[in-house]
Amino acid sequence: MVPLSYYLVLSAILFACGVAGFLIKRNIITIFLSIELMLNGVNLSFVAFAAQLNKLEGHIFVFFVMVVAAAEAAVGLAIIIAVFRTRETLNVDRVNLLKL
Repeated sequence: MVPLSYYLVLSAILFACGVAGFLIKRNIITIFLSIELMLNGVNLSFVAFAAQLNKLEGHIFVFFVMVVAAAEAAVGLAIIIAVFRTRETLNVDRVNLLKL
């Protein structure tokens, strides 16, 4: 049996990698993937706590987070494609939607 602390450390590492990618990278796709990585880190901690406490609510909450992440992926990728078609770049510093 793997201790709960191992799962929580892995979850914290995933979340920290997501935060670092979000703050450091300037590419919209990389930022988008970093947000997904943060969501997966949180999901791992929810599943670990649910398994430790023998509760079903954690697994149900993870399911809803995954549904929201899937919707975010669909809408986010559509927005990224629209931005790339109009601005021809995915660099956050060069994309300014208020200027034509």
